[in-house]
Amino acid sequence: MVELKFTAIKANGQSLTGSLSGDSLSETKKKISRLAEKNQLKIQSIEKKATFLYKVRKGKEKPITGEQKAFNKKEVEEALARLGYEVLSVNKKLFEVQRKPPVADIVTFVKISAELLDQKLPYGEILNLLINDTQNSTLKNALKEINNELKKGADSEATFLKYQHVFGKFTSYMLGLASKSGNMTEIYKATAKFLERRQEFRKNLRSALITPAVTVFVLFLAVIFYVAYIFPETARLFVKFGIDLPPMTAFTLKMSDFLIENVWLVTAFIVLPPIALFQWSRTKKGRILFDQYILKIPVLGPLVHKTLIEVYCRVFYTLYSGSAESIEPIRIAAEATGNRYFEDRVKNIAIPMMIKKGVGMTEAFTASGVFTETALSRLHSGEETGTIKNTSLQLANYYESETVYKLKNLIELIQVIIAMIIMFVMIALTLVSAETATVRPKNPAEIGALIEQIKSMFT
Repeated sequence: MVELKFTAIKANGQSLTGSLSGDSLSETKKKISRLAEKNQLKIQSIEKKATFLYKVRKGKEKPITGEQKAFNKKEVEEALARLGYEVLSVNKKLFEVQRKPPVADIVTFVKISAELLDQKLPYGEILNLLINDTQNSTLKNALKEINNELKKGADSEATFLKYQHVFGKFTSYMLGLASKSGNMTEIYKATAKFLERRQEFRKNLRSALITPAVTVFVLFLAVIFYVAYIFPETARLFVKFGIDLPPMTAFTLKMSDFLIENVWLVTAFIVLPPIALFQWSRTKKGRILFDQYILKIPVLGPLVHKTLIEVYCRVFYTLYSGSAESIEPIRIAAEATGNRYFEDRVKNIAIPMMIKKGVGMTEAFTASGVFTETALSRLHSGEETGTIKNTSLQLANYYESETVYKLKNLIELIQVIIAMIIMFVMIALTLVSAETATVRPKNPAEIGALIEQIKSMFT
């Protein structure tokens, strides 16, 4: 996010200042230009919010250093002077690289905030405590800015959404909404639970898919290196002396010759498909199709599907306040799943049916095709009895228990399968290597020459 401060003059000569934020510098400047054109303003200056490094001292105490975000150097100097500090130096930070803080740090912030809110501690004090204890500089600076803006009376939802590049879009929305709601503690607890489950799910997904895939890929490269480079050095000695090769050795040598002769073709076959798949998945249509196919993966797909429904129901439970205001919670809950296919079906099929045709929630969800029969049955029951809010929480807890148990068993099964694949490959390589021991020269005179050739390879 980029925040710009502008100074402009009205048609009557009156001077005014304001600030706007956007995803990029060019986008934010365009916003200012459109605002100036609409209100007939003449822009005098535009300043970008940046980080300034300062060194100050109070009385005869030891100088202290720190950093502060501001639009210019003068703002920092004036703020420090008001706090009673003697300003020794203020310089703009030349290289400002802000990485998104780890998910664990964000989860810790939300979880501790929820616990302290439950103890009736004022939110301003909570922010001050967490600012002092937070180690990640990006998160610390974001909390400082949020605290300052909230003290000035800024809208909490708009303030947190300005820092969605730090917290994430959904988390920022929930935290901003919490400050305006009458149940701040409950929303913080629900957000912490959501973040913990998402982090746990991604960790399990890496264990179930990514780690085995990387292991198999590295093993594949090792086998290619052995077949293309190490094994032929020995096998070609037998060919040189006209010795007949055993079946597996002959086949492996042919494979080696093919790999060496078509090295660029093999490299392209290994490298290009993953790159093409990655680029395709970054497009809007590609991401939707990619997320759709994930749900169709045997064994793992149904677990991913149920986890998405769990996340949806958990968020919906937190935001739902009545049937008259069900559309916004449905939309936000669909976005919170992180699956573009699930989100697309709910937002473009279920919600339009509810708004335009006035159908019930369960009927619209059935048409979307992304809810299981169990989920539809439970939601239909909750809709009829007027307990859909509590039913959503029960469904979320049910799917959490089921998916955690099954995913754990699946990870253990995949680890066993990977171990068996590695064992099979090692046995195959051992058999191919050991087969060379059965090679017999046609006459004894060739043995000495062969031994000398082998010795020369190691000297």
